[in-house]
Amino acid sequence: MNSAGSLGYDVFVNDPPPQDNGFLPNGEPKQFSPQASTLIYGSDRAVLTDPGMTEDQARAVGDWVAGKGRDLSDIFVTHGHGDHWFAAGLLADRFGARVVASAGTIEQMHASVATRPLLWDKVYPGGMIPPSPITAVTVPANQFEVEGHELRIVEVGDSDSADSSVLHVPELDLVVAGDVIYNGVHMYLAQSVVAGGFGPWQAAIDKVEALRPRHIVCGHQNKLLDDDAGRTIAQTRQYLDHADELLRIEDTAVGFFNAMVQRYPNHLGRWVLWVGASAIYGVRDHPDEDVRRIIVSSWL
Repeated sequence: MNSAGSLGYDVFVNDPPPQDNGFLPNGEPKQFSPQASTLIYGSDRAVLTDPGMTEDQARAVGDWVAGKGRDLSDIFVTHGHGDHWFAAGLLADRFGARVVASAGTIEQMHASVATRPLLWDKVYPGGMIPPSPITAVTVPANQFEVEGHELRIVEVGDSDSADSSVLHVPELDLVVAGDVIYNGVHMYLAQSVVAGGFGPWQAAIDKVEALRPRHIVCGHQNKLLDDDAGRTIAQTRQYLDHADELLRIEDTAVGFFNAMVQRYPNHLGRWVLWVGASAIYGVRDHPDEDVRRIIVSSWL
C-alpha cells in the first residue's frame, strides 16, 4: 500500500487459473501468469484497473475491493486482451461501477470477444470465464478522476497488444502499465509478428519512461517483487533485447524457449513464453499461412 496525502494505491495479484491443456517442452504443465489489479483510492471512492478474466478471479478481486471500504466508481482497462477484462462486467454489476478504456482498447476488446470461443473458452472451459459484454466507454481527453485527483489515460501503441494504454497518476508518481512493462514474468512476444518486431514495444516503453514514474504496477508480476519503475523498465527492455538476440540464432521454437528459460530461470509464466515462441516460429516456418490463425493455435 502506497499513499500521498489523501490518495493511495494498493495491488492485488491473482494466481493463475487452473488449466489442463498439456505440457511445455521441459515437461512442466502449462500454466498462465499471475495477474495484477490496482486500486487507486481516496477517502471514500476508488478506481480499479484490469479486473481479470475468470469468475473466481472476479470474486477474489471483488472481495479485496470490498474490504477496502470505498465506493468503486470506475474500472479501467489498459488493453484489449481478455485476461485483463473479461471479468469486468461481473465487478461493474457488483459495485455499480463504470468501465473506462481508450478507443483503441475498446476496438481490441471486440477482437478479443470474437476470438474468445477459439481460444480462451478452450483453455478455460466449463463456464470458468463469465459473459463478457463490452460496456466500456471513453472519457473526454482521456482523463477522469477520483475525488478530484487526476487520472490520465496515456495511449502508447503496440506492446504485447495493439492499442495499448497505461494509467498515469501524477500525484502518486505512478503508472499502471498493463502489459507494456513486466515484472519478473515471461513476456508475451507473439504481437511482434504483427507489429514487425519489437521496435514498437520499445517505443511504448519510451513513452512510459517519459512520464517519469517512481512506481510501476505491471499487469503480470511476481508478487514478491517491488514496483520500482527504473528496475521494471530496465528489465523489460533487457528481456526484449535478449529475445531479439536469441531469435536471430535459435532455429526452433524449442531452442528459443530453452535459451530464454536459461536466461531467466526465476521468471514466472513459462507457458506464455512458449506461446510466443510457437507463434513467432510458426509464422517463420509457414509464411503463407494466416498469421492470426497461427497465433491462436499457439495457445492450444
